[in-house]
Amino acid sequence: MILPRSTDITTLMSQKNSHSHYEFPVIGVVQSCFKEKFGVPRQPGLAPAARASIAMQAPYGVRAAFDGLESCSHVWLQFVFHLSLREQWKPKVRPPRLGGNASLGVFATRSPVRPAAIGLSVVRLESIEHTRDSILVHIAGCDLVEGTPILDIKPYVPYVDCVADAHYAIASDEPPYIPVRFSLEVERQLEACDNHSQLVELIVQVLQQDPRPKYQKHQPDRVYGMLLLEYNLQWCYRQRPHGEEIEVLGIHA
Repeated sequence: MILPRSTDITTLMSQKNSHSHYEFPVIGVVQSCFKEKFGVPRQPGLAPAARASIAMQAPYGVRAAFDGLESCSHVWLQFVFHLSLREQWKPKVRPPRLGGNASLGVFATRSPVRPAAIGLSVVRLESIEHTRDSILVHIAGCDLVEGTPILDIKPYVPYVDCVADAHYAIASDEPPYIPVRFSLEVERQLEACDNHSQLVELIVQVLQQDPRPKYQKHQPDRVYGMLLLEYNLQWCYRQRPHGEEIEVLGIHA
């Protein structure tokens, strides 16, 4: 292995055209089924039914910029964690995967609270809609909240982006899912919705991952709520002989 020659960091920072800060344009803004931060899946792809659109901003919403992108099944999105911006960063964070009690180095996690609040997600490309004024990029399997600023879109290239022997010991497997059931009242409410089957699928995929903070895990009587699409969703956790279960209590437009 040939290693590059070490260079003093002070020398690097003093070189011509070297900067400690950079500015990047926002090329688009997300219109998401997730209207608030609470309840958004902690990783992309965990809720395949979660859909969103990227409304491209001028001057980036032009057909020529998307020529050929329709040949991709998935794309990389670089975005800003705009609801998690902090003036000061912390070298250690408490990831939910470790129960919210143990800490890890920020660079060993995907925490949104980081020195540069930039996220990276792989999502399914559903379609590219050319409107009169701009372009809408429709995606699925997203983990993006409404209003998320998009910095870049890149094609997902399987032969280099899919690393077959990759591993991450801290999160080697998906977390266990919690069963989700609907009260009779909610079942009647859902049946009256035009998008009944898709809505049920989305609710189950989002809730089964247990979106509550880990420090609230032992509050069984607490009712949780989130905005999902145009609905106010409410649920609670029930202890059953077979284990914990989520009961959806209400869904209101």
